[in-house]
Amino acid sequence: MDLTDIPDDAYGNEDSPPDFDELESPASLLKGGTIRERLLDVVVGLREPTKVSTVAERASCDTETAREYLQWFEEMGMVTQQSGRPVRYARNNGYFQWRRVDRIRRDHSEQEIVSALADVLEQIEAYRTQFDAAHPDDVSLIDATRDQTLTTEAAWEALSEWETLKRHAAVLDAARQEYPLSGSNPDPADA
Repeated sequence: MDLTDIPDDAYGNEDSPPDFDELESPASLLKGGTIRERLLDVVVGLREPTKVSTVAERASCDTETAREYLQWFEEMGMVTQQSGRPVRYARNNGYFQWRRVDRIRRDHSEQEIVSALADVLEQIEAYRTQFDAAHPDDVSLIDATRDQTLTTEAAWEALSEWETLKRHAAVLDAARQEYPLSGSNPDPADA
């Protein structure tokens, strides 16, 4: 008997093997979630102004439903409507950055944010020293592989990490700036 064979006595007289044709397809399980959740997933993934019909297709819903949710997302600030025909919507990156800043402020103390920012700035300074440049865009990938004896992949990863650290530092700094200075008195409007 092969290990993949099912023995004849595996199922009792009343039981039978499952009918795999009756089960949901993996594709339908991956498209799960409410229409709002699917549309939100699409909106988060937008990288350029996109037609309502394209958004609807990606979220597996009808165009009118997508239009209504996109208008609601626009009122919330998540997307911006682009002028022209057909109507297109673009992701509002400022909204998502604000959400990240807000989440950091909610989940971490001012001390933790300042400490994390200091660590990130230290890592950025190490990359500046390593590549003798102020910004990752100032570094030639060809020169980095030759001068630092790095593989192309290693140099690419280092420069990508440096760029990511710069974005992370900007978010942490924005979160830090939202806190009142230690020991300061809040304005009467803040009280």
